Amino acid sequence: MLRRILFVCTGNICRSPTAEGVARGLAEKLGLAEAFEFDSAATHGYHVGDTPDPRTVAAARQRGYDLAHLRARRVTDFDFIRFDHVIAMGRDHLEWLQRACPPLYHDKLALLLEFSESFDEDEVPDPYYGGMDGFERVLDLVEDAVEQLLLRLKQR
Repeated sequence: MLRRILFVCTGNICRSPTAEGVARGLAEKLGLAEAFEFDSAATHGYHVGDTPDPRTVAAARQRGYDLAHLRARRVTDFDFIRFDHVIAMGRDHLEWLQRACPPLYHDKLALLLEFSESFDEDEVPDPYYGGMDGFERVLDLVEDAVEQLLLRLKQR
């Protein structure tokens, strides 16, 4: 059974494309690539059509993830129907999704770091206004949470 997962952040140029790229890479590594479909989107349309932030691309590339082909897009109403899981990077994204999502599909919504087993944070911090260490931190958090998410969904 194919499971579709959408990762969501504010502009779809830092956190959510990182999660999408990490999910693709880890699914491949775990032998689960055929079981999942991944995408990412934004709550706001600031960067629609843009590639991920160059710092995001560079940090991901250093860990073996290719994000260069991704393009920012905004969440659509159809996403709530199409995807099995709509995963927010932060609480503000989750709240936005809860307002935008028809009640019938609220069970599809979650925070990414709810799946983390190695970190106590509940939100993936926005690295946009900081240095490269912020992008590395995002990757640390996302790799842990995404791996746990994939392993849990594989068992269902």
